[in-house]
Amino acid sequence: MKKVTAITCLFLDIGGVLLTDGWDHHARQRAATNFKLDLAEMEDRHHLTFDTYEEGKLTLEEYLGRVVFYQKRPFTRAQFRRFMFAQSKPYPKMIALVAQLKARYGLKIAVVSNEARELNAYRIQKFKLDGFVDAFISSCFVHVRKPDADIFRLALDIAQAPAPQVVYIENTPMFVQIAEGLGIRSILHTDYMSTCAKLASFGLQNDEGVIHATS
Repeated sequence: MKKVTAITCLFLDIGGVLLTDGWDHHARQRAATNFKLDLAEMEDRHHLTFDTYEEGKLTLEEYLGRVVFYQKRPFTRAQFRRFMFAQSKPYPKMIALVAQLKARYGLKIAVVSNEARELNAYRIQKFKLDGFVDAFISSCFVHVRKPDADIFRLALDIAQAPAPQVVYIENTPMFVQIAEGLGIRSILHTDYMSTCAKLASFGLQNDEGVIHATS
């Protein structure tokens, strides 16, 4: 029987895995309702500039200037920023799961995410992600974003982990396929229990003991 390569490193997305998405369509829809903005116009401007913002080539202030404050508003930038940041909520069971697996198996943990700098920094600090994540390969830091496969190659280099020793947890099917194309075993995350089961199939059993890994 072929021996399965032991996993030494977990790659994780943040939005949709550890936390809610930071600034997705639903969050922008809520912002448009709350601040009485034209959603269609806001979305058009967002899509024209967001890639540049996520690649760390625009500040939050520049992004807001292009997308919201290109005309006079009855609310302040500070009010809008607070609303943006407040959209981030944690998935406590997923955070606990990753911390448990790190402690139990001595795993390296690396985030591979598309996030803009200020929002990324807020989410790392607010939810104490740096308490268990060893490296953040965030698009705003490395100036490359998924679906560019180079972000995964960078993550492998930074983590110093061969692709067969890595499992990647991601909620976007295309990004899972790209990682798998580089030899990284990947889990399409839809919910906590199915991800636990898939991790167990790779030999990583969670502390609850609900899922039993086969050796």
